[in-house]
Amino acid sequence: GWEMPVQYSGIVDEHKAVRTAAGMFDVSHMGELRLRGEYSAHVVDYLVTNDAKKLGDRQAMYTCCCNERGTILDDLIVYRHSQDDWLVVCNASNREKIVAHFARAAKDHCEFVDESDDNALIALQGPRAFEVLAKLGDDAAKLVELKSFHFREAVVAGVACTPARTGYTGEDGVEIFCGWDDAPKLWSALLDAGKPLGVKPAGLGARDTLRLESRLSLYGNDIDETTNPIEAGLGWVVKVEKGDFIGRAALMEIKARPLPRKLVGFEVTGRGVARHGYPLRDVDGAEVGLCTSGSPAPTVGKNIGLGYLPTAMAETGTRFLVDCRGKNIEAVTVKTPFYKRAR
Repeated sequence: GWEMPVQYSGIVDEHKAVRTAAGMFDVSHMGELRLRGEYSAHVVDYLVTNDAKKLGDRQAMYTCCCNERGTILDDLIVYRHSQDDWLVVCNASNREKIVAHFARAAKDHCEFVDESDDNALIALQGPRAFEVLAKLGDDAAKLVELKSFHFREAVVAGVACTPARTGYTGEDGVEIFCGWDDAPKLWSALLDAGKPLGVKPAGLGARDTLRLESRLSLYGNDIDETTNPIEAGLGWVVKVEKGDFIGRAALMEIKARPLPRKLVGFEVTGRGVARHGYPLRDVDGAEVGLCTSGSPAPTVGKNIGLGYLPTAMAETGTRFLVDCRGKNIEAVTVKTPFYKRAR
């Protein structure tokens, strides 16, 4: 239901702009779900794997939302406005599923509203992001004081909005929630202020290469309802000690047993590019796993990928083969993230 740009000036050009200056992404397709009321905190905490109770006001966290089997329905960012007011951002492809999931849990316990069609979301990402904001009013200039995974209400270029210091590129920056009708004005103001600093609009192509270099999972590729957070390297957002939540029993069982497979990062050392869905083979040619994401990496300067391999092959330095349309290309597991910005 969305018509979205893969690229504006070119994937590599946009990727480099985000790494060196800043890029702007229209991510208004994301789902925004609001829960309010006395028991809203309990409902949110029951539906996610991370510990929502630890959040303070105007704080956010990354988490998974699992089913009873412990596999991933979606990965989310949860924003606590107050103890009785929560915003949950889900992936657009999962909006219908997650809305139904949250609505069922909220029924008779708290107010639940799907606000996705009322809100727009613009991501401004890169080392010069806060220089851009500083040109758009005194309130916007103070956003540099926001801590990571914190948010607040602000006025940017005359638009009332809610910037959050979150993102999906591995760079610093903000994701700005605003009213649907205000988005064109805000987009234009950010772009006009940013152009002299090297800021460019960026599409889905650069968004994918940026998040892959930073080893950020993409739902539908690296994680889905056939994968669990532990094997996907997201065990850090699974807090079984917090108390009951959907999928807890299954995840405790998964954690107690040796993992059959793990999501690993790898570099393609032969001539070829790994892509989603390509089989992974051991050095003898037997199929042992699956590539979930793969691309040339403009910052790293190598062809990289993510994929599931047997745990025995997941150790850094393990050599294996990527089946690139019938041709076996050499690859090696490496430490991730592939790219990490200087602090």
